[in-house]
Amino acid sequence: MLAVVPARGGSVGVPLKNLEKVGGIPLVARAVGACLRAELVDDVIVSTDHDRIAEVAVDAGARVVRRPADLSGPTASSESAVLHALSEGVDEDPEIVVLVQCTSAFIDPADLDAAIAKVLNGEADSVFSGIETFEFVWTGAGQGVNHDPAVRPRRQDREPNYRETGAFYVMRTSGLREREHRFFGAVAVQPVPGTHAVEVDTPEDLEIVRALAPFVDEPLPIDVDAVVTDFDGVHTDDRAFVDSEGREIVAVSRSDGMGVALLKRAGVKVLVLSSERNPVVAARAAKLGVPVLQGLAAKDGALREWLAAQGLDPQRVAYVGNDVNDLACMSLVGWPVAVPEAHPRVRAAARVVLSTPGGSGAVRELSDRVLAARPPLGDAVPIAEAPAPISSYRVQPRPVRIGRSLVGPGQPVYVIGEIGINHNGDVDIARKLIDVAADAGCQAVKFQKRTPEICVPLEQRDQIRQTPWGEMTYMEYKIRTEFGVDEYNHIAKYCEERGVDWFASPWDVPSVEFLEQMDVVAHKVASASVTDHELLRALAATGKPLILSTGMSTIDEIDRAVEILGTERLVMMHATSTYPLPPEEANLKMIHTLQERYGVPVGYSGHERGLQISLAAVTLGAVTVERHITLDRTMWGSDHAASLEPSGLEHLVRDIRIIESALGDGVKRVYPGEEAPRARLRRTTA
Repeated sequence: MLAVVPARGGSVGVPLKNLEKVGGIPLVARAVGACLRAELVDDVIVSTDHDRIAEVAVDAGARVVRRPADLSGPTASSESAVLHALSEGVDEDPEIVVLVQCTSAFIDPADLDAAIAKVLNGEADSVFSGIETFEFVWTGAGQGVNHDPAVRPRRQDREPNYRETGAFYVMRTSGLREREHRFFGAVAVQPVPGTHAVEVDTPEDLEIVRALAPFVDEPLPIDVDAVVTDFDGVHTDDRAFVDSEGREIVAVSRSDGMGVALLKRAGVKVLVLSSERNPVVAARAAKLGVPVLQGLAAKDGALREWLAAQGLDPQRVAYVGNDVNDLACMSLVGWPVAVPEAHPRVRAAARVVLSTPGGSGAVRELSDRVLAARPPLGDAVPIAEAPAPISSYRVQPRPVRIGRSLVGPGQPVYVIGEIGINHNGDVDIARKLIDVAADAGCQAVKFQKRTPEICVPLEQRDQIRQTPWGEMTYMEYKIRTEFGVDEYNHIAKYCEERGVDWFASPWDVPSVEFLEQMDVVAHKVASASVTDHELLRALAATGKPLILSTGMSTIDEIDRAVEILGTERLVMMHATSTYPLPPEEANLKMIHTLQERYGVPVGYSGHERGLQISLAAVTLGAVTVERHITLDRTMWGSDHAASLEPSGLEHLVRDIRIIESALGDGVKRVYPGEEAPRARLRRTTA
């Protein structure tokens, strides 16, 4: 099931319309997000001719097909974009293709699934989104279109008509290929709510959907590192009681206090900003144990300085406001938030409008949604104080792009051939191992990169080792087997020729800098490096996708590592660092545990003999599998014995692809192979 989102750069009514934000999210990203959340959509392609749209689409989790100029003009049809994407973006036509339009800001993934199901089960060949209407339609010449003006039956006496919303169209690919049009064969409608039916073609339409967004969008988690709040109207109901001596008293919510406490325990920074200087504000901030900046003529300037001092990315900050003096601050952050009774301009500027009023638990509501995007707090938080689970906030982990591939749920399992140090310092062996991985169908190979002067313990440096190159110290041996710039340039070029990604596990900060100079597509954190926080900070600073192995680690150690690395471009690998791995130590259910706790794609890094445990990991949802590979397990070196030989790797990749095909989509259907035995054996009784 392929979804194609046409999103050209040109637009007559609203310039660069597909990049306009609704609810804080570009229209093209909203369309991609709806497709990715649909259970029956396997892949999403954005067809575009515009660099920035392509960048936003990739960040949202889609693949991009560049649309040529002759298909990007105002007269080009959406069908032409879909057919071009089919020709350029996939090796084999999908059974069903879904045309999704960015002009519809509100698309319910459940409606997409329902429409796809109608085509899957044979009810229709083409399905469009429509809104039920009983409206009488007239021509400009005063002629009735769908009615006789002389006969006006009551609404309850008429069958409804359906107006296309333009949001999505589901088609059998073969029919689209044949007819080159979205409507053919049996056509059905997928009813959608009226609130989803506004198409953005004019600036006025854009204002309408922006006003609707706070009421239509589902409450998803808010993934931020800091929460900044106004005081009056957010922590309070914007009223103040004044006694006879002129002292002000305000009412606050105890639940807000618990929400702030939970945020702090989860490592989320909290700040209160206030235009007024008032002892009430200072007293409440002191009670909450958070910093406060008040008496501010320009709150946005103070916010900028605080963000810079804290080293925070503004896009990962939420600001909660209620009045027009909050608009400047809201424009600075990635998550502008409003309380429900906020000024209309503030509600329109918000990415999220809370449902709880200020002073009645608005901060607690926001806290729960922030916590829903973060790992559970664990035993440090008393059960009575922990926020209730918010099951509706759970979303599938977003795929992470690594080189040529998307890695995550719904994507082909990303198979990594771990060459590590099994090249024994020989580029020719490395080339042969790259061939082994490429021939087997791996998408990537991985090496290890060390600075021996940093990584080799002092007590081991002068130990004498017997090696294939004669007797030498352990330090001399490690230097002898370490690749440098020339070798890795050769490896990079050869991997490009063979069509596989390559990257490495750096074991020290200079190795990170070395690999960055080689422009690797990702970095791998070895299990041994989970507690090397200096190394983790250096890796986080690269902005590259990161793969974190979790062997020999406690949950607390992993929590701290994830806190440093972040989750935006993170893939985790369940691993047990026993060589070779006995089955009773595999603990494959940790794949689910890690995904639930951290909300990122999770794979498996294996060191067992044989293939069974790795294949079982795939059936449990592992999105990537990494295994050490060797030309011969009897070769000299520490990792060869726990590695797969060429035939084993070939069988592993083959069986992974078979399992992917066998898992299916969970939709019950009668397959062609069942028709004959069904006709011969099925007996139906009343």
